[in-house]
Amino acid sequence: VQLVESGGGLVQPGGSLRLSCALSGFAKEYIGIGWFRQAPGKEREGVSCITRNDHLEYYSNSVMGRFTISRDDAENMVYLQMNSLRPEDTAVYYCAAAGIVSPDWESVWGRPRNYDYWGQGTQVTVSS
Repeated sequence: VQLVESGGGLVQPGGSLRLSCALSGFAKEYIGIGWFRQAPGKEREGVSCITRNDHLEYYSNSVMGRFTISRDDAENMVYLQMNSLRPEDTAVYYCAAAGIVSPDWESVWGRPRNYDYWGQGTQVTVSS
């Protein structure tokens, strides 16, 4: 199982970035793929999640309306389009795979403990 993130970098406030998560091995069979982020001194927080079969999308309040998650099952890729970036979006961004999506997933998708495998992370810095 492997997840590899790419697409991070330095961007000015108001700019955009698209993060990619390449899935290989059993990761591409996992039901939920989430994006998380962790800033220095802060806990890891859920940003967005998309499910495999019905492509349901979930977003944290802090990114709703600015970020869009998508997946290409043919290419085994999951993307996070980030627009209108703010300095507070600065963090290391991780993608993660969840093997089980519980009936209350709408309430628990953002909890790191619900994910089985993680990528190595990609740095996003929003600064002028």
